[in-house]
Amino acid sequence: MGLLSILRKLKSTPDQEVRILLLGLDNGGKTTLLKQLASEDITHITPTQGFNIKSVQSQGFKLNVWDIGGQRKIRPYWRNYFENTDVLELAELLDEEKLSGVPILVFANKQDLLTAAPASEIAEGLNLHTIRDRVWQIQSCSALTGEGVQDGMNWVCKSVNAKRK
Repeated sequence: MGLLSILRKLKSTPDQEVRILLLGLDNGGKTTLLKQLASEDITHITPTQGFNIKSVQSQGFKLNVWDIGGQRKIRPYWRNYFENTDVLELAELLDEEKLSGVPILVFANKQDLLTAAPASEIAEGLNLHTIRDRVWQIQSCSALTGEGVQDGMNWVCKSVNAKRK
C-alpha cells in the first residue's frame, strides 16, 4: 500500500491521471518492475511481445504504467506511445520533440546482482549530468526484491506534481 498512500498524499485534483512510459533494453527487468508496482506475482515473467499496461487507482488518482517491449525489432514502434507521457525512463529519447521537458527516471535495475553497475556509473555512462532541459533521477533498484522501487515512484509523483503546477 506504499504507492497508494503516496498517491493519496500527492493527489491534487479528482480523476488525475499520470502516464508513465517504461522503456529500456531487452531483458532489463521492465515487466518485473511493472508487476512489482502492481503487487503481482513475479515468479513467471516472459519477454514482452508488444506492451503491458497496469493501472493503480486510489480515491480518484490513476497511475497508468505502460511497459513497452525492449527487443530491437519493437523499438521503432516506441514513438507511438510518446504522446501525453508524464514520465520518461530512457535517456536516449531526449531529442524526441513529443517528449520535450518530460521528467526522466532511470531505474538502475538488477542491483541484487554482484555484477550490476552502480547507479553512479550508469548515470555517468548515460551523461545524465549534462541534461539541462528537464528534471531527472537515477534510482538504484531491484525489481526482483522490490528494493528502491518505491523510492523511484516517490520521485515520480513529486516530479509530476511539480511539472503540473
